[in-house]
Amino acid sequence: MTAYPSSSAALHRRAVLWLSAGTAAWGLSFPLQKMLTLLQQELVPAAGTWFLTSWIICLRSLLATAILLLWKPSLLRGMTRDEVRQGLLLGMVGGLGLTLQADGLAYTSASTSAFLTQAYCVILPLWHGFSRRLPPDWRLLTSTALVLWGISLLAGFDWRRMHMGRGEWETLAAALAFTFQIILLERPRYRANRPLPVTALMFLGFAGWSAPVALIAAPEFADLWRVLASAAAWAHLGLLALVCTVFGYGVMNLWQPKVSATEAGLIYCIEPVCAAIYALFLPGLLSHWTGVSYSNETLTATLITGGLLITAANVLLQLKPSSPQP
Repeated sequence: MTAYPSSSAALHRRAVLWLSAGTAAWGLSFPLQKMLTLLQQELVPAAGTWFLTSWIICLRSLLATAILLLWKPSLLRGMTRDEVRQGLLLGMVGGLGLTLQADGLAYTSASTSAFLTQAYCVILPLWHGFSRRLPPDWRLLTSTALVLWGISLLAGFDWRRMHMGRGEWETLAAALAFTFQIILLERPRYRANRPLPVTALMFLGFAGWSAPVALIAAPEFADLWRVLASAAAWAHLGLLALVCTVFGYGVMNLWQPKVSATEAGLIYCIEPVCAAIYALFLPGLLSHWTGVSYSNETLTATLITGGLLITAANVLLQLKPSSPQP
């Protein structure tokens, strides 16, 4: 894994600050997505989670693309082959990750889902070691053990029965997809690409991946519109599109190439912290607004311990000095 690209200290600080802000926006998507799913289940009780989550991703992605095109109508003109390739690849792996993460969120808490998503922070250095045939050092082995311990606590893993819930497994699979998404943004061949066209094409890729799933899983074709028969549903969808999609992913695609993938992974650890903070008070506010029951989460010892273990593992990985590049 390469060191982050050469840049001034001021530019690097700006990148870190913007990535932190984008990550905080991602954290907001966990309670918003869960409330929107609950709201749509009230509107269409027969709807399953695969239909609801994939349809939400499709709609928020299309709405995010429309926002970008309204801002810059000629955004997709003159795209290079590398921009098209990167945008489609990001859309493919990111769309898969979002679909799995959103469906898993229906079967676990928002804070647990956010913490489990950070498994890519250990997958990234493991990929680096295997791809370059470098033996893992004690920091990597210790960090892996800490993350596995933290994940087992957060997911309620029963070591005697060797069983983990659907939501936790889907979230871990989503983390693997997000790992490839981070790697794609670091590749040197794509550093000359323009971030906004790539982002718009990535959003279309999200929609292209999730739309067939929604159509197949819909109980009835008319349910595609019934789940939107609420002003609150459109408001949640608009927030997801503007704040969590356009802003969050736009910042990621623009500023992540200014830092290394490992440093970006550490910054993205802010996401579960923000999601856990939002989940302490936001569900109650959203419930009061929509009339749908969604209780605030409580700050439990398990949540604190699991989160600290995963965060400690990520910090330990970053303490290793960067090797000189050949």
